Amino acid sequence: MAIFYLIRHGKADYSERNEKIYQGFGVNLAPLSAEGIEEIKNASKDKRLCVASIILSSPYTRAVQTAAILSKELQVDMVVETNLHEWMANKNYVYEDDETAGKNYREFVENNGVYPVGKELDWEDMVSIRKRVLPVLDQYKHYPKVIVACHGMLMQSLCSGYRPKNGEIVEFEY
Repeated sequence: MAIFYLIRHGKADYSERNEKIYQGFGVNLAPLSAEGIEEIKNASKDKRLCVASIILSSPYTRAVQTAAILSKELQVDMVVETNLHEWMANKNYVYEDDETAGKNYREFVENNGVYPVGKELDWEDMVSIRKRVLPVLDQYKHYPKVIVACHGMLMQSLCSGYRPKNGEIVEFEY
C-alpha cells in the first residue's frame, strides 16, 4: 500500500496576473513568492519525506516549482501529471473571465464543493476532482512513498474537506 504525501504548493506571487502573456492564465503561471520558496525549503526537512520514491506535480507553475525545490533538496526525481491540476471554474475547460471564475468559486465554497440537489453547475465539484485525481495516483501506488506537489482543493477532495495551508503536508493512504 502506497502512502502519498500531499503537499500544497508554497505561497504564490500573483503580481503579474493578467499582465503581458499572463493575461487569462495568470493564476496558472504564477510562480512562488520568496515566502513560498522558504515554505517549501522548510517543508523539505520534514522527516516523512525522507526516502520518497518519486515526486508528482501538478502542471501549474507554483506546483512545478514546489516539486522542483523538493526534488533538489531530497534528491528524488519528479514527474508532471496534467490531471493533478487545480480546481476548474469551468469543468468543460472553457476559460472564464475573473468575474465569472470568482462567482463560480463563491458558489463552490457556499456549497462545500457539492452541487445543490438536482443541479449540475459549470464548476468542477469535489467528486469530479477525486475522479480526475485517483486514476493518476493509481499509476504510482506500487511505490511505497510518493510526494505529490499540488493544490488545496485537490487535497480537500481527497482528505474529507480538510483545507491545508501553503506548504503543509498531509498523508493520504491509497
